[in-house]
Amino acid sequence: METSGYRLLLPEGTLDYFIISDVKESSTEIVIYLEEKNEAPGEYSSMKVESKGFYDPVVVQDFPVRGKKLFLNIRRRRWIVKDEGRYVSRNWKLVAEGSRMTHEFASFLKELY
Repeated sequence: METSGYRLLLPEGTLDYFIISDVKESSTEIVIYLEEKNEAPGEYSSMKVESKGFYDPVVVQDFPVRGKKLFLNIRRRRWIVKDEGRYVSRNWKLVAEGSRMTHEFASFLKELY
């Protein structure tokens, strides 16, 4: 399925950190599946980190589009710091301060975890 047009429905800056992995559309709703990119957070760039999959997805309802409910199914990635054996994830407070992502969307993401 072609997903590039759905990017217009996302909050600004979302695709800086996420990819659209799938879209499901029915007569009543649109679900956009987002996965966090496998790019380790900047604060861990000097360490050896490895992606260890995703946290459980979170579903957010956004503004309806042409009479259809719009949902964002968000999968945040986690990494392991190899030398320390601890799991880390992106600090959304830092992202909100230094990105084009809308403040509301970044605030939502930082409240998730």
